[in-house]
Parts: sequence; structure tokens; C-alpha cells
Amino acid sequence: MPQTSANNTQQRLKTFAQTIANWQKAAGRHHLPWQESNSPYTIWLSEIMLQQTQVATVIPYYQRFLARFPTLKSLATADVDEILPYWAGLGYYQRAHNLHKCAQIIYFEHAATFPKTAQELEQLPGIGRTTAAAIAAFAYGERAAIMDGNVQRVLARYLGIRESPHKQAGKRLFWDYAEQALKAAPNSLDMTAYTQGQMDLGATLCRRSSPNCQPCPLQASCYAFAHQVQDQLPTRRARKTPPKRHCFMLVAQNAQNEFLLEKQDDVGIWAGLWALPQFEQLDDLYQYCRQQGFSSTTKAKRLTRVNHAFSHFSLAIEPWYVTGAPLTVKENDARLQWFCAKNLQDAALPAPIRQILTPLINV
Repeated sequence: MPQTSANNTQQRLKTFAQTIANWQKAAGRHHLPWQESNSPYTIWLSEIMLQQTQVATVIPYYQRFLARFPTLKSLATADVDEILPYWAGLGYYQRAHNLHKCAQIIYFEHAATFPKTAQELEQLPGIGRTTAAAIAAFAYGERAAIMDGNVQRVLARYLGIRESPHKQAGKRLFWDYAEQALKAAPNSLDMTAYTQGQMDLGATLCRRSSPNCQPCPLQASCYAFAHQVQDQLPTRRARKTPPKRHCFMLVAQNAQNEFLLEKQDDVGIWAGLWALPQFEQLDDLYQYCRQQGFSSTTKAKRLTRVNHAFSHFSLAIEPWYVTGAPLTVKENDARLQWFCAKNLQDAALPAPIRQILTPLINV
């Protein structure tokens, strides 16, 4: 913290929550599709999708997903393989598996009734402290603090917090101030407006770069604005160059215009999705073709490389296109399946796999 008194900090926190709630009602976002209902099901769905994902990216996925699974029952009673195509391309696929597990627990073990407190919600798969608090606040009005990148940025700049939110001591400090702000707020505080307002303020005004301070409701008491250190707060994590990985992928097409895909394990970067067979070496790809009994007359053609960034590494994919008639696969590998080109549009494919296949499908 800067060299300011504890009393000064407490004085700032007295009006923090109510100021944000008032601003949200007047100038915040009010037309997001999940704001149309106070159903805990739709609120929960949106909060899971919004984990580490931008609002603009989530909106079309949310609408498409909800059209297919409009109720908790429809989601809980579906097979996970029915769900994954509606998540494909959104990333962080373990979220979809946890979403399904969570729906089943609530529907079958809790009589289709969502827990009503953040503490209870946090016990469910895929629901952490912030997600639980957001659901409880939006659905039930519970006074529970949230903490994401937007909230960290607003608090750090408003109070002048220089401790890193990426270290344990800093995380505890941020949570402590978030809880103090709630304790200092009046009992009449609108938790929906306050919770949404923190995210809206960080996303639209108190942005990571080029913050728009003039219309900010907190400007008059903001430490960062007063000292013109917005670009220094919050303290950023030391940037590391993500490791680069490389692989070869087999794009096999048979005479029936079908493409060979391999079901991925239920854990990993593409948990449960269908992807192209992957290899570390090109020789391994050729050996695999021989082992699977592909026609010896087939020829491989290198396609355009695809680069895809994950959260902790980047992957360079070198696709090799093999076509011929006929192509067959040994029956004892249940993970392998031929997909008709016209059905790939609805298959649960990761974004880079769809990028590779789309030009071939449309030929």
C-alpha cells in the first residue's frame, strides 16, 4: 500500500460499493443476454462460460448453448458427448465436463434446486470462490465479495495497492479489501448492481491500457488518478515467453469423403473432443498410416501450418494430408472414427482442427 493512513483507506472504502452500484444502474451494461433472467441456471451457465473468457466471445456460445439446453434437466440428462459440440471453440474444455457433473449433482442429488449460498455453491465441480459469490449475489442477493482481473485493477488503482495480486500475500490483501468494502457498505446495497458494476467498471472504463478516467465515478478519490500511475497498477506479473511446441497431424480423407478423427481423453487441453491424430515426428505419422492399413498408394501433402496459442504455451501444427481409396482403420482402436464431411460442422472440434479441415470440407 502507499504511504497513506489506515483511516484514509477506510474512509475511501465507505463509499466504494455504493458509488459503483449507483454508477452501474446509470451507466453500466444492462443488455447482456444473461441479464434477462434471474434464474440461477442461466446465471451459473454464464458465469462458467465467462471464466477466463471475454464477454464478446461468450455471447454467441451462451445463446446457442441455452437454445439446445434450456433447462437444468435438459443438461443433466444429456450425455457429455452431446454437450461438447456446443462448447467446441470456447476453450478450457474441462469447464464443460465440470458443468455437466455439476448439473447432474444439482438435478439428481439436490432435487434440481441450486444451493443458495456462496459457501454451498463453492463445493460443486468447477465453481470457485468468485464464481460462487457471483451466482449467489445475482440469483439471491447474497453479500459476497468477488475477485477477478477487473476487480483487482479497480481496487489496486483506487486504493494504491502495489502488492502483486499474483502472489499469495497480495491475493489475501485484495480479498481483505474486497470484504472490507462490503462491510462498509449500507445494508440497502443492491448486490446485483454492485457485483455487475465492478466488472463493468474494469471492462469499460478502468481498462488495463488506456483507462478512461474522466467519467469514472471513483475518480475524485482514486489514488492512481491523483498520482498518474494508472499504468503501474496493479503490479503486473513478470512476463515470460510461453514455451513453443510443435507437432504433426494426420489429415486422412477416404473415398467416401470422410475424415479420420481421434477421440481425446477426458482430461487435457482438448478434453473429450475430436481431433486429428497427432505425432511428434513425421516418421511416426507415416508409420501410423502403415499400421492402420492405409493404402500403400496414398501420398502425403503438407498443408499450411497452423499456430495456436494456449494459456501456457503455443502450438505449431504441421498438418499432412493423406487421401486415397480405400482407407481403412483397424477395428480394435475404438477412439478412431470416420466423420462424413457434412457432419463435421456439428462435431466437437477444437478451433485449430476446424481451421485445418474447413478448407478441405468446402472444396
